[in-house]
Amino acid sequence: MFKCWIWIFILLCRSSVADENSIRDADIFPSSPEIERGSTLKLFCVLGKHYTPHRNASHIIWKLNRELIAQENYNIVNETVSSITIYNFTHNKAHVKCFIKYLGKEQLLVHTEVKSGFPPGTPRNISCIYDVDIKLTCNWTSGRETNLETSYTLYRKIMSVQGPIMQKPEISICRSKTESCSFHYPNIPFGDNLCIQVKAENVLGEASSDCVPINMEEIERFQPPEILSLQKYVGIKQVLIVTWKIPEKSTRLLDVKCQIRYRNLYTNSSEIDTVMVASGEEISTHNLTGLWDSTEYFVAIRCISVESKHWSEWSKEKTASTEEKAPSEKVDLWRVIESSSPAGSRSVYLMWKLLSNFPPHGRILGYKIQYYPENNAALQMTNFTSDKKITLLLNEEAYIISLTAYNSAGNSPAAILRIPSTDEKSSQIIEAVRTFTTEEEMILEWTVSKPEVTKYVVEWYEEMETDPFGRSWQYISNSTKWKPNKKNFKSFVCYNMSVYPIYGNKVAAPYSIQTYVQEKEPSEGPVADTGFPGKNEVTIKWNEISKDKRNGFISNYTIFYKPDGGKELNETVNSDVLQYTLKSLQANTQYTVYIMARNRAGGTSGEPKTFKTLKFNKEDVIFIAIPVGLSMLFLLGLWITCMMKKHLFQKVCWPDVPNPAESIAVHLDSSMNNSFSKALACEDKTRGLENISVLEDCFPEEEHEGSLLMNCEKCVSGSTDINTNKVQNTSEYKITLLNNDEKIMKNEEQEGAKHLSMSMPYMITDQDFRSQIHSALIPAKKLQPIIMLEDDLCDSQQISIKNEENDNEEVSNREDFSEKSLFNPYLRNSVKTREFLVSENLSEHSKNEPKSQAAVLPGLRQNVVGQSYITLDMVGLATAHQQGK
Repeated sequence: MFKCWIWIFILLCRSSVADENSIRDADIFPSSPEIERGSTLKLFCVLGKHYTPHRNASHIIWKLNRELIAQENYNIVNETVSSITIYNFTHNKAHVKCFIKYLGKEQLLVHTEVKSGFPPGTPRNISCIYDVDIKLTCNWTSGRETNLETSYTLYRKIMSVQGPIMQKPEISICRSKTESCSFHYPNIPFGDNLCIQVKAENVLGEASSDCVPINMEEIERFQPPEILSLQKYVGIKQVLIVTWKIPEKSTRLLDVKCQIRYRNLYTNSSEIDTVMVASGEEISTHNLTGLWDSTEYFVAIRCISVESKHWSEWSKEKTASTEEKAPSEKVDLWRVIESSSPAGSRSVYLMWKLLSNFPPHGRILGYKIQYYPENNAALQMTNFTSDKKITLLLNEEAYIISLTAYNSAGNSPAAILRIPSTDEKSSQIIEAVRTFTTEEEMILEWTVSKPEVTKYVVEWYEEMETDPFGRSWQYISNSTKWKPNKKNFKSFVCYNMSVYPIYGNKVAAPYSIQTYVQEKEPSEGPVADTGFPGKNEVTIKWNEISKDKRNGFISNYTIFYKPDGGKELNETVNSDVLQYTLKSLQANTQYTVYIMARNRAGGTSGEPKTFKTLKFNKEDVIFIAIPVGLSMLFLLGLWITCMMKKHLFQKVCWPDVPNPAESIAVHLDSSMNNSFSKALACEDKTRGLENISVLEDCFPEEEHEGSLLMNCEKCVSGSTDINTNKVQNTSEYKITLLNNDEKIMKNEEQEGAKHLSMSMPYMITDQDFRSQIHSALIPAKKLQPIIMLEDDLCDSQQISIKNEENDNEEVSNREDFSEKSLFNPYLRNSVKTREFLVSENLSEHSKNEPKSQAAVLPGLRQNVVGQSYITLDMVGLATAHQQGK
């Protein structure tokens, strides 16, 4: 309680002497406190003048880390000071924060870190090592963890005695933050009456150990000795001589014990020889015996005083080799023979290894290979190499190969191998080979047909290995079983294994198999190829999984397929099947299919694929296509026939009947009387017309059609005054003209086919108009628009009438028809040539019309509504009418 009042007093003093211009808004006391675990924590937060008078200590709130501290732990000291009390503080480390809360907002004022821990324990297990003439180092343990910063003080006390009186000890101090401290040379007095004491202290307290007596001779440690030389003994094998030096600063009053550690290049274990060195002796020598010939050794040395408990560190290693000896064992030789080329040569890959017998045969400098044809030793050839492999190019003959290893002392015994000729056939001695595994071994065993064979070579290599030198082999004697450790093989990798029988110097035919030491499910599944589905079936194809991803022998494939919304089905096939046809599928249905590859360890599925069956298969398409095709062929044939016989079918089925509503005769009938009177006036002018003018196709402008029609009407009405005899002569001329027109039509039918159209001018004869038996077609020619005067038109009509008189006799038989001739409006379009018949008795009125009044003949077109023209039946009707008068 007294301490709390002291803190309050300090805070009040600070508040009174604080600078008015201070930039600090608040302060917290004590800052970064360290308290004992489980004790009570009390902190004060002081507001600066920046916050007064609007805010005071009642607005202060406290948080421990991020949690709000309960209000009952607050205490308002005055308007600017608030305190917090936290009981049983057990956090190793925590942050206490002071906030001010005003108008609903929290603002951090200041915070501090609080640590809790324990007072230090008494240091224990004090030990020291004296590195001669270098340093004295002591170590200890501090007991439990205080969780607070603790410092240590090491006291070295040397007691001196003068007579019966104990003098005040000489004390040296060493301070440290860790559990170790050292006194360095020369501040290291050597004496017997020495004790060591350690004191630990922190903010919560301190603790000191007892003063532990130390014997300097027991704690002294030499520096590592120096190996001066390591060499072989000339003329004596299996011996090395080692010489070393003890450091000069080491004690010379006591004997020294040294250990010599040595190991060879081929082993990891070491052997140790112990040597005693007398006091005062600086250099020592020792012979290492019983070593291997031609073997490299590594040597190190350490020493200790006979009274000390601490060995020196090991010296640096020194390396040397024993006296060499010629290798005593032949090498382990094997070969891989490549198939011969067309030229007869072949490559033979030789490889070898040293036997694993110990001791080894020394350092091998190289290898000598000698080879010659079996039937001609004089052709021997020699090669040298430092590698453990070589490639020989041999011909088709059998060869003998000899290989020796050599070093500086001599050669090893020769390893002999026979290479058979290319045409040599060896018998199959091994009948079967099988493999199986146990927990630690892979067992390979075989059966033979010749029990006298007792030596074999087992060859193995990974299936993906393509380098002939990547193969391994081992010779087996007097056994048909091989049990290597499984660790010598890779898991999930396929191995090719072959067993070669050896009898004499010949190697018989091998027996080969494939095996996995350990299997797991394939790394990937096969990918399905659905191809082109049918209506009710589909052929699924897939490729084999790559060898490096099989992880075992594939035993079978299972095809899983499922229609949309249906049940999943499956089919299983053997491992040698790479396609399968799924049948009885639903038509026009989408399926999902995937394939699973299985081995003994499990199965892996490939990527799912989808396909959709067809709605129709080929047979359905054929059944539909044949009737449709035949129907189309029939229609095509019918169309071709119709095109070829178009005119025939048109005449028989669809005759060209004129439209009476469009005939000019309808208009002429209403004005018949006027036409007859005009015909009498024009009769004298047409007396000389014996010829009929035929109007040919022309294309005048539309505005001239009316004038042409009026002029023609005048001429036609004038011709009605011709007497009955003239009419008969005219009829005879018409018959003759009809016959001539038929001949013209036949001669020009091919050339004028393009010009024959319904728009051509045509004429109608007066032959049997009631029966409509015949019509005269006159081919038309395209001409420019024609402008004719009336006189020219009448003259041409007179020439036509004269020609008709020559045929009077032919027309006389048709007199009755001429007299009773009636107008037939149905014959307008029955012919493709029109002609205007002009009577001989053209009216004088027509002759006297001015020449300048021209008649423009418009182009006459087929089936054009409103087109005016005059047919021949009108002429006959006009003649009959005049005779009746």
